[in-house]
Amino acid sequence: MGKSESPLGMVESADRARQRRPGFLEGGLLLLLVTAALVALGVLYADRRGIPESQEGSEVCTTPGCVMAAARILQNMDPTMEPCDDFYQFACGGWLRHHVIPETNSRYSIFDILRDQVEVILKVVLENSTAKDRPAVEKAKMLYRSCMNENVIERRGSQPLLDTLEVVGGWPVAMDKWNETTGLKWELERQLALMNSQFNRRVLIDLFVWNDDQNSSRHVIYIDQPTLGMPSRDYYFSGGRDRKVREAYLQLMVSVATMLREDENLPRDSRRVQEDMAQVLQLETQLAKATAPQEERHDVIALYHRMGLKELQSQFGLKGFNWTLFIQTVLSSVNVKLLPDEEVVVYGVPYLQNLESILDTYSARTIQNYLAWRLVLDRIGSLSQRFKDTRVNYRRALFGTMVEEVRWRECVGYVNSNMESAVGSLYVREAFPRDSKSMVRELVGKVRAVFVETLDELSWMDEESKEKAREKAMSIQEQIGHPDYILEERNRRLDEEYSNLNFSEDLYFENGLQNLKVGAQRGLRKLREKADPNLWIIGAAVVNAFYSPNRNQIVFPAGILQPPLFSEEQPQALNFGGIGTVIGHEITHGFDNSGRNFDKNGNMMDWWSNFSSQHFWEQSECMIYQYGNYSWDLAEGQNVNGFNTLGENIADNGGVRQAYQAYLKWMAEGGKDQQLPGLALTHEQLFFINYAQVWCGSYRPEFAIQSIKTDVHSPLKYRVLGSLQNLAAFADTFHCTQGTPMHPKERCRVW
Repeated sequence: MGKSESPLGMVESADRARQRRPGFLEGGLLLLLVTAALVALGVLYADRRGIPESQEGSEVCTTPGCVMAAARILQNMDPTMEPCDDFYQFACGGWLRHHVIPETNSRYSIFDILRDQVEVILKVVLENSTAKDRPAVEKAKMLYRSCMNENVIERRGSQPLLDTLEVVGGWPVAMDKWNETTGLKWELERQLALMNSQFNRRVLIDLFVWNDDQNSSRHVIYIDQPTLGMPSRDYYFSGGRDRKVREAYLQLMVSVATMLREDENLPRDSRRVQEDMAQVLQLETQLAKATAPQEERHDVIALYHRMGLKELQSQFGLKGFNWTLFIQTVLSSVNVKLLPDEEVVVYGVPYLQNLESILDTYSARTIQNYLAWRLVLDRIGSLSQRFKDTRVNYRRALFGTMVEEVRWRECVGYVNSNMESAVGSLYVREAFPRDSKSMVRELVGKVRAVFVETLDELSWMDEESKEKAREKAMSIQEQIGHPDYILEERNRRLDEEYSNLNFSEDLYFENGLQNLKVGAQRGLRKLREKADPNLWIIGAAVVNAFYSPNRNQIVFPAGILQPPLFSEEQPQALNFGGIGTVIGHEITHGFDNSGRNFDKNGNMMDWWSNFSSQHFWEQSECMIYQYGNYSWDLAEGQNVNGFNTLGENIADNGGVRQAYQAYLKWMAEGGKDQQLPGLALTHEQLFFINYAQVWCGSYRPEFAIQSIKTDVHSPLKYRVLGSLQNLAAFADTFHCTQGTPMHPKERCRVW
């Protein structure tokens, strides 16, 4: 996927957590123990917060789902904390006290536990060999078995990687197959095209196909600045811990190159390897400096530059780089020809302006070393253990982790990422209640209605812009659970998705290369295809949610529709405080600092009046300042980047406000909610506690520092504190007096 959608959060982390689910007998015993504990502990909490008379008659729910929900909430809380002082600690203090970050993890949170539970289910269904499977599912199981086939992977050693490097012209530092003749024949255009179309590595120049921002019904070629080997540009030139990460990254390059030289029976030549890799790091450092910082790339209108190939060539000559040759070579992999009047959209204008001098500075050998290194870095995890061991120091510096993920989790995650529709079909059949779709669709309708109604409260927006906002909100399409076709046995679409894949149980490395090639070419092939408005942008077995600005679409995969976010068996206060706030979050993404640039049809268009646009930014500045003043001790006291996180903060604030109003409206219209056993909490208090507990989690310091640099979401506790400090209804619910941390004198509100 080229352009990123707006996720709920934490979708990128490759680290996984551990959580053993109780068996049937264990669960039954647990219910008895929990019920007894709730009676005792509930009385303790009842002394602090009484239930108002209006709710005293509410029915107490004692079903297994309610008892487990009550136990979860109580165990996660720290009732000794004053909710008006630090509501995150009040709601999550028990969770933080009882959960230690596993050695394999850089972060451990409620979301990670939910992902663990999904992975346990996927392990079972992927290892089930008794069923007669359709082709797509059989291929997913074959890919999983090849990943689990450690003996073969160990026996093959580095040979699969060496064979692959031959295809891309070798890795000069490790293979000594570079001389003057090689350099003369070497063409950057063809090398970049090969990396893009065959290995899905968009290095030096990011070329991809996606919906045209100005016309979402068609696709267009985008040219942008690339990703880098390390997660953030700051790691390349900042001091402190960044220097340690940089040193570990260089050592990783040197170690892998040295190992491959040994496998090729070449002399170690430590000095030459060190010099070559130092040059590669220097080149990548210059590329990092050439890229625009994240905070300068939020305005999609400013990023968007449409031009023909002649203008592209004249503006960005790059010392003779042939753009037509590069683009046509990429497209030739899917038998697509450039049109005479083909236009491209350039996002990375400042980067391309800086790239020319960089290409002029470094030799073809150094650039080839860099291109090959980026492929090697991507494939280390598919090799034998001795190659994985070279990453230990780098991963420790970057994530704070010391231990590799257990093999089956790594394999489950890999197969789910690469065959999400096939794996999603297995998950849905095994674990997704069919009634959930209709229940969540009702919640979407209730939260959306509140968003539209509360537009009338906004004095900063004029009526003309409000009407456009109403139209856009009512036009948002929702996708819930999974696409129907993945369960339809007679529908061949699922099998056709993977028709170009032909896996072998003994060739895990090559299976991975097939996935890279098919993934790259699936995207490129869209160039001449009309955009499918019903296309799912993510698989079903995913614990996350998304908003797509080009489709004006919100997506809630089956994986996220589980407790504590959603359950048919828990009170509605928890559902509104869980998945309800997620629904509001995704709806609000359509109106954040990025989504606001797209209209109801997903086309980039300025539908705002000057008055409303100016006041939108004035309202936003309040949040930029608010979150930018949160100092995170775990990240060496660095402040949250209020500008980088603005879109997610706007969505968090809007989401909890809309979901709470929707819950109150539901009750006012006759909805009868239940009390949880042993908890003397009002329905409204339960709403806010469950909202906060969705975000319970801990970070390692190293990952906290990385998150400050790279994550567009605020740290977990500030997502809770920031949004609730801005909501007067929260302070009213917990009787917080003005001047306490949770009832500040000044509040921010955009939506």
